[in-house]
Amino acid sequence: MTAAPQPLRTGGYYHLLRAVIYRDLLIWIRYPVNAGLVLFMNLLFFVMLFYGGTLLAGEAIGDSIEGLIVGYFLWTLSTGAYSGITNDVRSEASWGTLERHYITPFGFGPVVLAKAVAIVFRTFLTSSAVLVVMLLLTGTRLELHLLTVVPVAMLAITSALGLGFAMGGLGVLYKRIDSVVNLLGFAFVGLISAPAFDLWWTAALPLVQGSALLQLTMTEGVRLWEFDPVAFAVLVATAVGYLGLGYAVFGLTTKRARTLGVLGDY
Repeated sequence: MTAAPQPLRTGGYYHLLRAVIYRDLLIWIRYPVNAGLVLFMNLLFFVMLFYGGTLLAGEAIGDSIEGLIVGYFLWTLSTGAYSGITNDVRSEASWGTLERHYITPFGFGPVVLAKAVAIVFRTFLTSSAVLVVMLLLTGTRLELHLLTVVPVAMLAITSALGLGFAMGGLGVLYKRIDSVVNLLGFAFVGLISAPAFDLWWTAALPLVQGSALLQLTMTEGVRLWEFDPVAFAVLVATAVGYLGLGYAVFGLTTKRARTLGVLGDY
């Protein structure tokens, strides 16, 4: 007697997410020189910013060092998530592997979103390492209440991730947009600093509300349940809004690239 054929076993979304995170970390670890240089450059830039500011401003920089560290921590998170998804999408398009996401059992959208989660996870690991070194170098203590810091930081960089999706899609369609991608990355400095100007309308911009709330929790110890409900609602709305808008732009541009037959061109 021949054995009955075994039913085909397929993985679920958990297996997809686990595989994508593992792949992302593996690629990062397999190139230790590049990974180490990224961490080193982030730390070097902060050291130059801190000690250069100390020489120029004296005690003034010391009085605001907590805010500087929190802002720089958010900047490394946001730029890591933004450039990570942008470069990943453009790299896969140049490798000719982006088209394969369309023929997976999960579909294109879930695979790309899983890659975004993997990039955010890796960025949290690297930025947290940079944060620890910054605190040791400056002898500064911050309120690191994880149940508050992690959700606020996640929501803050979600808007940056949405911008990364939009730039990644535009890169697939128009190919050479490096200057625009880099310029928007530098604009994050102004967005993270915007709460200091106390302009109410800036809360609708990406990263601004997240920067304000992250400063409150890490420098003043405000807990998640102690935030003003309206302020926290604005943070959630900007995170969801910019992610949705960025993913919509990504979907439209990649669809247009498929129509023109240039999805895999480089």
